[in-house]
Amino acid sequence: MKAGPRTLPLLVAPLRARPGRLLALLAWSLVEAVPALLAGQLVARAVDHGFAAGRPLTGLAWLALMGLGVFAGAWGTRQAYPLLAAVVEPFRDDLVRTVAEGSLRQAVAGRAVDASGVSRLTIQVEMVREAYAGVLMVVRGFLLTVGGALLGMVFLAPLILLLVVPPLLAGLGLFLVLLRRMADAQREAIIADERVAEAAGAASAAGRDIVACGAEDGVRTDLVAHIDAQAAAARRLAALLPARVLCLAVAGWLPLLLLLVAAPGLRAGGLSAGAVLGAATYVTGGLQPAVRSLIQGLGGSGLRLVVALRRIHEAHPGEQRPGGGAVGAVGRHGCGVPRTAGPSYGVELTAVTFAYGPQADPVFRDLDLTLPEGGHLAVVGPSGIGKSTLGGLIGGTLEPDKGLVRLGGRPPAALSPPDLSALRVLVPQEAYVFSGALAENLRYLRPDASDEEVVAAVDAVGAGPLVSRLGGIGAMIDPATLSSGERQQIALVRAYLSPAPLVLLDEATCHLDPAAEARAEEAFAQRPGTLLVIAHRISSALRARQVLVLDGDRAVSGTHGEVLERSELYRDLVGHWSDGGRPPTRGDGEMTAAPGRTVGATPRRPRT
Repeated sequence: MKAGPRTLPLLVAPLRARPGRLLALLAWSLVEAVPALLAGQLVARAVDHGFAAGRPLTGLAWLALMGLGVFAGAWGTRQAYPLLAAVVEPFRDDLVRTVAEGSLRQAVAGRAVDASGVSRLTIQVEMVREAYAGVLMVVRGFLLTVGGALLGMVFLAPLILLLVVPPLLAGLGLFLVLLRRMADAQREAIIADERVAEAAGAASAAGRDIVACGAEDGVRTDLVAHIDAQAAAARRLAALLPARVLCLAVAGWLPLLLLLVAAPGLRAGGLSAGAVLGAATYVTGGLQPAVRSLIQGLGGSGLRLVVALRRIHEAHPGEQRPGGGAVGAVGRHGCGVPRTAGPSYGVELTAVTFAYGPQADPVFRDLDLTLPEGGHLAVVGPSGIGKSTLGGLIGGTLEPDKGLVRLGGRPPAALSPPDLSALRVLVPQEAYVFSGALAENLRYLRPDASDEEVVAAVDAVGAGPLVSRLGGIGAMIDPATLSSGERQQIALVRAYLSPAPLVLLDEATCHLDPAAEARAEEAFAQRPGTLLVIAHRISSALRARQVLVLDGDRAVSGTHGEVLERSELYRDLVGHWSDGGRPPTRGDGEMTAAPGRTVGATPRRPRT
């Protein structure tokens, strides 16, 4: 099988890592090849010098030597298997370590870890282990057996090679052409299996939400589509498998047919009957079984090996950073943030409509919004108006029913989970902190950050006093002992340290006092990249370069002065703040309309 440039080094690496065992395996393999080398010669001597010459005991003696050669080959096989296990089992352990560490890196970096990782850790790793062992045995046996048979023919009668080698090469060439198509079909089958596992796992985890939204039929349809795709991929692969019989007929049976047809001419040319029979022995006892094993092995185990191995290393590409790229250049405050050069990181919503279920009223209908790269937008509006829903649509956790959302010119749904996680970081109102070292919590989205970069991020967002009180970044923390505001500060440092160029703060500072909130938002505003703040206080809008007001049946966007002139709700909110107070809030901490003013919870035709 023709392995790609990425796959061949992966297959060779376990052999190169253990040269002593590889040499021992080759040595015992040569012993195993003794019957293939001597069988035709011994049969020819048994016929010509024994049975045909009227000396049956001599003929039996030559055949007895062939039997001893078979026992020698069996002993070589017996010794080769433990050496094969010594190569294959460490290879399996390396794969398990690759998948496990890759999944942990995804989790630590904030990337989605889906159920397809279970398929890779169980089915695909075991598939690679068994297939790698099978392919090693098949390829090793083919090379030694066919090489021994052809070498024996050279010593027996070189002319026979003209009848054997051309169909052998033709059959193998045909098989290699077929193998490429089979590899594509096998890859489709494995990917379809992963998608079934991923879809089933997502549906199982979101069972309550699915029922609550009345989405059972849609989820069921999606699962059935994935299962049908898996079945179709399996059928396409199965349809190609019978073609292997044609390759075996050309490479394994055609040489024997040509030899039988040419036998009278070979005899007339002076070749003995024993030599013709010996050549047939080389074909039927050596070449043909080796070709059959090769075609069956590579057509089965070989396909699964290459496709599954590629799939594992595509999903977990070693030291590659989350999102497929290296962490960006060091930005302000020593925090690793991509430079603004390169791909655009702006946000664009075009005629977006979204509702929570087919029977629900739309939260947004035909909403347009543009946030340029490097922009700073604050979203304000009363409780329940859809601010967090807007953050979910932009962050890719929700998909619009109609319209288009683009991040950096691409829809979030078109990005792989690693690419989406590398592009944006979303900080919700309720921050998640896990038990363990504070440094691990802070490095959650960037595990390779140095202590100096972590300390710089802590100082930038104003979390220095908290870190000092906890005992420094190396301190062990218990989330139950932290207040909501302290958890938010940890989450803000984590997001600031992230390499993602787009930051979404969904009321991420609602438990901080106004001064702490101001310092954190100023830090993110100075951080390279694009910032969207779902505001808890109107002061967040005063700091932003662009404001979006969700106001019942419409949405207004622009600079502070432009929105102040066009939006009555915004004027009310700013007026209450200017009078020395905060806008009235409900229990969830979101802004409400000014007293005496009614604002609908669902915008009907918002357009910026």
